[in-house]
Amino acid sequence: VQLQACGGGLVQAGGSLRLSCAASKRTSSNNGMAWFRQTPGKEREFVAGISWNGASTTYLDSVKGRFTISRDRAKDTMYLQMSSLKPEDTAVYYCAASRTSFSSTVYSQYKYWGQGTQVTVSS
Repeated sequence: VQLQACGGGLVQAGGSLRLSCAASKRTSSNNGMAWFRQTPGKEREFVAGISWNGASTTYLDSVKGRFTISRDRAKDTMYLQMSSLKPEDTAVYYCAASRTSFSSTVYSQYKYWGQGTQVTVSS
Protein backbone atom coordinates (compact mmCIF):
# COMPACT_ATOMS: atom_id res chain seq x y z
CA VAL A 1 0.00 0.00 0.00
CA GLN A 2 1.27 3.43 -0.92
CA LEU A 3 -0.18 6.54 0.66
CA GLN A 4 -0.07 9.94 -1.00
CA ALA A 5 -0.79 12.98 1.15
CA CYS A 6 -1.56 16.39 -0.27
CA GLY A 7 -3.36 19.62 0.52
CA GLY A 8 -0.82 21.36 2.71
CA GLY A 9 0.15 24.97 2.26
CA LEU A 10 0.55 28.37 3.84
CA VAL A 11 -2.45 29.87 5.59
CA GLN A 12 -3.06 32.68 8.04
CA ALA A 13 -4.10 32.00 11.61
CA GLY A 14 -7.82 31.36 11.75
CA GLY A 15 -7.87 29.93 8.26
CA SER A 16 -8.69 26.45 6.99
CA LEU A 17 -7.07 23.69 4.99
CA ARG A 18 -8.16 20.22 3.93
CA LEU A 19 -5.60 17.47 3.70
CA SER A 20 -6.18 14.37 1.61
CA CYS A 21 -4.52 10.98 1.72
CA ALA A 22 -5.05 8.63 -1.21
CA ALA A 23 -4.18 4.94 -0.97
CA SER A 24 -2.88 3.00 -3.93
CA LYS A 25 -4.79 -0.17 -3.14
CA ARG A 26 -8.03 -1.13 -1.52
CA THR A 27 -6.12 -2.93 1.21
CA SER A 28 -6.28 0.22 3.28
CA SER A 29 -10.09 0.16 3.27
CA ASN A 30 -9.99 -2.46 6.06
CA ASN A 31 -7.42 -0.64 8.12
CA GLY A 32 -7.65 2.09 10.69
CA MET A 33 -5.96 5.26 9.52
CA ALA A 34 -4.59 8.38 11.11
CA TRP A 35 -2.86 11.71 10.69
CA PHE A 36 0.35 12.48 12.56
CA ARG A 37 2.43 15.64 12.49
CA GLN A 38 6.03 16.46 13.17
CA THR A 39 8.11 19.58 13.70
CA PRO A 40 11.92 19.74 13.61
CA GLY A 41 13.52 18.22 16.68
CA LYS A 42 10.30 16.71 17.98
CA GLU A 43 8.75 13.28 17.84
CA ARG A 44 5.94 12.53 15.44
CA GLU A 45 2.66 13.38 17.17
CA PHE A 46 -0.74 11.72 16.74
CA VAL A 47 -3.34 14.21 15.53
CA ALA A 48 -6.46 12.24 14.58
CA GLY A 49 -7.45 8.67 13.83
CA ILE A 50 -10.38 6.87 12.25
CA SER A 51 -11.52 3.27 12.25
CA TRP A 52 -11.87 1.13 9.14
CA ASN A 53 -15.54 2.01 8.68
CA GLY A 54 -15.36 5.59 9.91
CA ALA A 55 -17.56 4.88 12.93
CA SER A 56 -14.87 5.68 15.49
CA THR A 57 -12.65 8.75 15.56
CA THR A 58 -10.03 9.98 17.99
CA TYR A 59 -8.39 13.38 18.30
CA LEU A 60 -5.48 15.06 20.00
CA ASP A 61 -6.97 17.29 22.69
CA SER A 62 -5.55 20.47 21.21
CA VAL A 63 -7.31 19.92 17.86
CA LYS A 64 -10.70 18.77 19.13
CA GLY A 65 -13.46 20.98 17.78
CA ARG A 66 -11.16 22.39 15.08
CA PHE A 67 -10.13 19.35 13.04
CA THR A 68 -12.34 16.68 11.52
CA ILE A 69 -11.08 13.37 10.17
CA SER A 70 -13.12 11.42 7.64
CA ARG A 71 -12.68 8.79 4.96
CA ASP A 72 -14.29 7.69 1.75
CA ARG A 73 -13.70 3.97 1.43
CA ALA A 74 -15.05 3.87 -2.10
CA LYS A 75 -12.32 6.30 -3.12
CA ASP A 76 -9.66 4.88 -0.78
CA THR A 77 -9.12 8.39 0.50
CA MET A 78 -8.89 9.90 3.96
CA TYR A 79 -9.29 13.58 4.80
CA LEU A 80 -8.41 15.99 7.54
CA GLN A 81 -10.44 19.19 7.57
CA MET A 82 -8.56 21.75 9.61
CA SER A 83 -10.26 24.95 10.74
CA SER A 84 -9.37 27.80 13.09
CA LEU A 85 -5.73 27.02 12.43
CA LYS A 86 -3.12 28.29 14.86
CA PRO A 87 0.61 28.89 14.39
CA GLU A 88 1.28 25.92 16.68
CA ASP A 89 -0.39 23.67 14.10
CA THR A 90 2.55 24.31 11.79
CA ALA A 91 4.18 20.97 10.99
CA VAL A 92 4.66 18.32 8.36
CA TYR A 93 1.52 16.20 8.37
CA TYR A 94 1.73 12.49 7.62
CA CYS A 95 -1.02 10.01 6.92
CA ALA A 96 -0.71 6.42 8.02
CA ALA A 97 -2.53 3.09 7.76
CA SER A 98 -2.78 0.96 10.88
CA ARG A 99 -1.90 -2.71 11.28
CA THR A 100 -5.44 -3.27 12.56
CA SER A 101 -8.98 -2.15 11.78
CA PHE A 102 -8.78 0.65 14.30
CA SER A 103 -6.59 3.65 14.79
CA SER A 104 -4.11 4.09 17.61
CA THR A 105 -2.17 6.96 19.09
CA VAL A 106 0.96 4.79 19.04
CA TYR A 107 3.37 5.38 16.17
CA SER A 108 4.53 1.75 15.98
CA GLN A 109 0.99 0.52 15.31
CA TYR A 110 1.12 1.92 11.78
CA LYS A 111 2.41 -0.13 8.90
CA TYR A 112 2.22 2.30 5.98
CA TRP A 113 3.11 5.98 5.83
CA GLY A 114 2.64 8.76 3.33
CA GLN A 115 5.41 11.15 2.39
CA GLY A 116 4.13 14.14 4.38
CA THR A 117 2.70 17.49 3.44
CA GLN A 118 3.80 20.80 4.94
CA VAL A 119 1.27 22.97 6.76
CA THR A 120 2.42 26.44 7.74
CA VAL A 121 0.20 28.78 9.72
CA SER A 122 1.31 32.38 9.93
CA SER A 123 0.35 34.66 12.81
